[in-house]
Amino acid sequence: MPLVSMNEFLPKAKEKKFAVGQFNINNLEFTQAITEAAMEENAPIIFGVSEGALRYMGMEYTVAMAEAAAKKSGLPIALHLDHGSTFEVAMACIRAGFSSVMFDGSHHAYEDNIRLTKEVVKAAHAMGVSVEGELGTIGGVEDDLHVDEDAAQLANPEEAIRFYEETGVDALAIAVGTAHGMYKGEPKLHYDIIEAVASKIPVPVVLHGGSGVPDESIRKAIAAGAGKINVNTENQVACTAAIREALAKDANVIDPRKYLTPARNAMVEVVRNKIRLFGSNNQA
Repeated sequence: MPLVSMNEFLPKAKEKKFAVGQFNINNLEFTQAITEAAMEENAPIIFGVSEGALRYMGMEYTVAMAEAAAKKSGLPIALHLDHGSTFEVAMACIRAGFSSVMFDGSHHAYEDNIRLTKEVVKAAHAMGVSVEGELGTIGGVEDDLHVDEDAAQLANPEEAIRFYEETGVDALAIAVGTAHGMYKGEPKLHYDIIEAVASKIPVPVVLHGGSGVPDESIRKAIAAGAGKINVNTENQVACTAAIREALAKDANVIDPRKYLTPARNAMVEVVRNKIRLFGSNNQA
């Protein structure tokens, strides 16, 4: 089937209290692994693409891979711009074939974030494309994003609710204690903030920085109203570890298929486990 907007499955996730995984794609093997796991589990999925990954893969290759995966799998798959920095980047992705975009205006003043996000929503909705907005500051490192943990700022529930009402986004990422990248210790999630916001808006809350969060914390976040959870670093770690192991076994290996195949298989395992944890298996 063709790529779809997140509105094809996020309302169901909100209603049935499960979460759809956004798994970032960085090359063909990531795309294949995520798709294979989703097919095995009959799950809707979101391909996340950061601006850094987009520069690396190229717009045409990125869209072509995602479209091929959607066609092959028969699953509802959204191709989603992750942390889009400007209106222009979001529109370029939509014109190229993305079915969903995130506009991250969290580094702007609150009123400016609302104004800029509204502009993206108006244009995207006119083309049937879903939009994710962000409020609060999520710490950690991911591609072009570098936010010190001390500078991370939790979302204010009242501001988050008003942000949704003013912008009409289809999913709302709020800072609740998670961070991009892997954690040095166990993250402290603020489930009260998730619940306070999710109970007052008709769209799901998005949990960024899902890699390395304990399973029980994920379950509690979903119960509180998180309906989209982003995972990238765990796949990167699994991929790299498998490549290192394959090359360490035989220094004479030069065929990339010899080390990329185990890398792909390792990512399938990560994604499969996350889909089951999120409760999105058999929800396609």
